[in-house]
Amino acid sequence: MPTDAPMHTRVHASEELRQVALEQFATVGFAASSLQQIADHAGYSKSSVLYHYASKEALLEAAIEPAIDAMESLVADFVAGGRSVAGRTVFIERFVDFLLGHRLAVHTFVNQGQSLRGIPVIERAIVAIRALADSMCEADAPLGERLRFGIALGGAVYTLVADATFLDEEHRTVVDAADIRAALIAVLSELLLPADGRTTR
Repeated sequence: MPTDAPMHTRVHASEELRQVALEQFATVGFAASSLQQIADHAGYSKSSVLYHYASKEALLEAAIEPAIDAMESLVADFVAGGRSVAGRTVFIERFVDFLLGHRLAVHTFVNQGQSLRGIPVIERAIVAIRALADSMCEADAPLGERLRFGIALGGAVYTLVADATFLDEEHRTVVDAADIRAALIAVLSELLLPADGRTTR
C-alpha cells in the first residue's frame, strides 16, 4: 500500500525509488513505465516519487547516471593504457564486472537508447557507448568488427537481464555468479579479440 510515511521512517526513499524505477525501466521499458507504477512497486505514493524526482526523466537520470560514469571511467583507463593486448584482457575482466554490477542500467540505455533519443542522459550514454566502441575497434575496422562489438555488448546485457527467460522452468538451473563471470569473460574475450588474433573454426 503506498504511503507518505515521514522521512525519518523511510530514510532511503530516494534510493528505493531509484532501484524500483531501474527495474521497471529495464524490464517493462521506460515508455511503458509510469510514475504511479513505480510508486506502487516501491510502496510509496506518486506524490512521494515527485517529492524526490521532478519527472520520470529525472528518475531515469538518477537510475542510469552511475553506470554511465563508471563506463566513461573504464574506457578512459583503457585508452590511457594504450589499448595493448594485455590491457584488453584486463579491460574485458573489468568490463564484465561493470556489466554485472550495472546490468539493469546498461540494458536500459543500450537496448532502449534509440527510442529515447533527445533525453540528455540517454544522449550522454550514446556518446559513452560510441567511445567504448571506438576504444575496442581500430579506426579502420571493417563493418564486421563493429557489428561484433555491438552483438557482444547488446547480447551480454540482454542475457544478463533476461536471466535465461527463454528457457522454461523445467530446464532452468541456478548458475553460480563466479561461473557467469568466467563464461562472460571467455565469450567477450573471443568476440572482442581483434581479427588478426582470432582463430578460425
